[in-house]
Amino acid sequence: MSNEKLQTLAERAQAEFKEAILETKFAFGELTLTVSRERIVEILSKLKQEPYRFHQLIDLCGADYPKRAERFDVVYHLLSLNHNVRLRVKVTTDEIVPVPSVRSVYPNADWYEREAFDMYGMLFSGHPDLRRLLTDYGFSGYPLRKDFPMTGHVEVRYDEEQKRVVYEPVKLTQEYRKFDFLSPWEGASYVLPGDDKAKP
Repeated sequence: MSNEKLQTLAERAQAEFKEAILETKFAFGELTLTVSRERIVEILSKLKQEPYRFHQLIDLCGADYPKRAERFDVVYHLLSLNHNVRLRVKVTTDEIVPVPSVRSVYPNADWYEREAFDMYGMLFSGHPDLRRLLTDYGFSGYPLRKDFPMTGHVEVRYDEEQKRVVYEPVKLTQEYRKFDFLSPWEGASYVLPGDDKAKP
């Protein structure tokens, strides 16, 4: 997409939403608007109408930055087929402060918001059915947070021999790897994978 098109879009949004736009960023050929959390429903509603016409919410996802005060980014990916433009809109939040649900603007945000809640623990005010979507009943923790431990939890699977669902401690098995803790630069006592193909 042309930079002129994105620049025009950024200027138009900045003029209309004024102080609600906290940051405008161009990166990798895309425009990202960081906006005020309290005004996200209003902003997305206007972006869906003329002259913007972002009729499709392609995705709603999260990002975790644990060292920030507001550690989460809620990221909305919008598409305008009329203008052939993609737009990324972000808001920030933490574990306590909810983000207003955008289900009223984009009905498909329903499950996206549930997934963000399930994976990160992000809260969405006004969502009618905010419960876990991908993890098991009674699951403890939020798997996509950067501080989520890799061990110490249970996994659920169906055991064919027992013909039932079983709960087991999480095992990170790596059967096919050999750890000798030697640096290849210091010289391992065996032929490293791939070196066997080299000509002597």
